[in-house]
Amino acid sequence: MRLPSSLRLASLALLASTLHAADPAFDTFAQKLADEWMRANPAGATQQQYFSGAEQDALDRQLTPITREARSARAALAARGLTELAKFDRARFSEAQRNSAAMLAWQLDDIVRAEPFEEHAFVFNQFRGLQLGLVNFLSQTHPIRNARDIDNYLARLALVAAQLDEGIAQARDRASRGLLPPKFILTATIDQIGRFIGDGAAGANVLVASLGERAAKLKNFPAADHATSVATAEKIVAAQIIPAFQRVRALLQEQLPRASDAAGLSNLPGGAAAYANALKRNTTTSLSADEIHALGLREVERIETQMDKLLRELGYTDSTVNARYKKLEADLQPKEADPRPALLARYTELVRDAEKRAALIFDLRPVAPCEVRREPPFSEKNAAAHYTGPARDGTRPGVFWVPLPGPTFRIVSMRSLAYHEAVPGHHFQIALQAESTELPAFRRDRVFGGLSAHSEGWGLYAERLAAENGWYEGDKVGALGQLDSELFRARRLVVDTGLHAKNWTRQQAIDYGIPVSEVERYVVLPGQACSYKIGELRILAIRDQARQKLGAKFSLKEFHNVILRNGNVPLDVLEQIVGDWVRAKG
Repeated sequence: MRLPSSLRLASLALLASTLHAADPAFDTFAQKLADEWMRANPAGATQQQYFSGAEQDALDRQLTPITREARSARAALAARGLTELAKFDRARFSEAQRNSAAMLAWQLDDIVRAEPFEEHAFVFNQFRGLQLGLVNFLSQTHPIRNARDIDNYLARLALVAAQLDEGIAQARDRASRGLLPPKFILTATIDQIGRFIGDGAAGANVLVASLGERAAKLKNFPAADHATSVATAEKIVAAQIIPAFQRVRALLQEQLPRASDAAGLSNLPGGAAAYANALKRNTTTSLSADEIHALGLREVERIETQMDKLLRELGYTDSTVNARYKKLEADLQPKEADPRPALLARYTELVRDAEKRAALIFDLRPVAPCEVRREPPFSEKNAAAHYTGPARDGTRPGVFWVPLPGPTFRIVSMRSLAYHEAVPGHHFQIALQAESTELPAFRRDRVFGGLSAHSEGWGLYAERLAAENGWYEGDKVGALGQLDSELFRARRLVVDTGLHAKNWTRQQAIDYGIPVSEVERYVVLPGQACSYKIGELRILAIRDQARQKLGAKFSLKEFHNVILRNGNVPLDVLEQIVGDWVRAKG
């Protein structure tokens, strides 16, 4: 039987791509470029334990530079990488290499494109500021496996004050050009710094206490050496780091009288172009602020209709969806004096239960375990729940970090939050990517960035997947929590674009149903909040297209295998990868 010409050509193209040998020169180029990039990023190299031996050890003693020169050098390296990549004939690539090349081209171009807007970021802020990143990196990510790691920790600790002073100079320069944080961001950051400094006693500081706790767990580490290490850390924190944090606080207090309450990027010089770039970077699409805003409004209406039905079934019939949800949350608040230990235990139960349920719809599951931990108290007031990936050497598990500042706690959405941040959400995606033996290093280790639209889209997709597969059966409160989590991400589309493109005030965003800490997060991370819903909707659309084309041949487990094996990619590349899988099956 003779195939129709269109099918025959497609089959020949598929056969050619399958049989074509890979181009080893591309693999060598990508590896060298990734290595060069990571040598300039000691913090990233430490997090991934990217190198080995003396080279990794040397990087474990350094901080990633934040100077303008270092930033320009990174952009120049990305531009050079793009030029070299363009010289390859992609027709000679294997299918896997074409996917890698498409991803690399997108990321390098994104780095070059974003460089002119780097200074629109506020150096010091309450959510992802320099001061917070340094503390969390040292206290949570820097490994403490042996005496040498402790020595490297102390070497890094001695570099913190100088980097904070570099940040102060940059923040002062940006403010002089009109790039000044809003007053409420300055206030929140000042308060957070106050919690870090505390009463000024260095011994209780998280940079000292965390070292003492982790070093105490080491085997064959003498008590005298432990005491000496902690004393050295305490001395550095007291003499250098606390005074540096006090200088940061003084700068922010100095800026307060000149700051305004205007919340969005559109109020800053060049802010409209900076926001357009932020949307492209975070959604990996070309959707405009107006398109995203309109999409958010439609999604909010759709989800609120579903929530109204569930709320009525639970006996909450009066007022708005938002007000009724808040009333339900208030009614379910724990009665214990300190419910935090019980809440952390409940989150752990949910993660363990999700691991069992996931076996029915996933072939691939990580080797690394996932733990639930409380966000450190000094940062949890301004923090959101998040996930950090495991260390490749097994010394650090995947961690689902839960902020529990109180006095009220998230109860209704606990299940959906566990599914998003842990299983089958970020833990499956990020840990499997780190454990991959198939992906090139730059993809396995997310060398050039994390691609928020795919990673956060997957997290939200994981929440939807649980609902689709009956995980909330018999639990209307949990099902309502899932819908509220989805509504939250839809409202984010409206609020983020409202703040940065439509001159919304902070209070308008709060009145729309977004918590204060989240509104302030969107102010300092423009565009990032849009990545969740855009990513989820695109993954669902790609899945629906594959199911429609394959019919009875479609397998949900295989679809998940394709996504998880390929790691984090731009959404257009994801569509290409799934399309290749569909053609191979069909």
